[in-house]
Amino acid sequence: MRRVLDERGQAAVELVALLPVVVLLAALLWQAAIAGQVVWLAGSAARAAARAHAVGSDTARAARGVLPEDLEDGMRVRARSDGAVEVTLPVRSIFGSKRLVSVDAEARFEPQGEG
Repeated sequence: MRRVLDERGQAAVELVALLPVVVLLAALLWQAAIAGQVVWLAGSAARAAARAHAVGSDTARAARGVLPEDLEDGMRVRARSDGAVEVTLPVRSIFGSKRLVSVDAEARFEPQGEG
């Protein structure tokens, strides 16, 4: 009977000890989800910019058109001489607005002429 009383509260202590690990794991998973979304959106922005470049329109405006407002800040669009368009987006930390890495995406469409 005494042994059972000594172990009372053990589960609560173990839970409190594991909480920082659980919170850290959740934060890492959320950051990975944000990074995955930025990779996906960078590809979409690059395709939109390449389509705009192919018809002689504004590439940066087309790229911004497919992005949420918070990703437009820090975006770089570069049209290359070979007809490709490269879009660079920052991956920001979930804790503040610090830039962790940048994601590059490239797309190309053949120029669309009249005729």
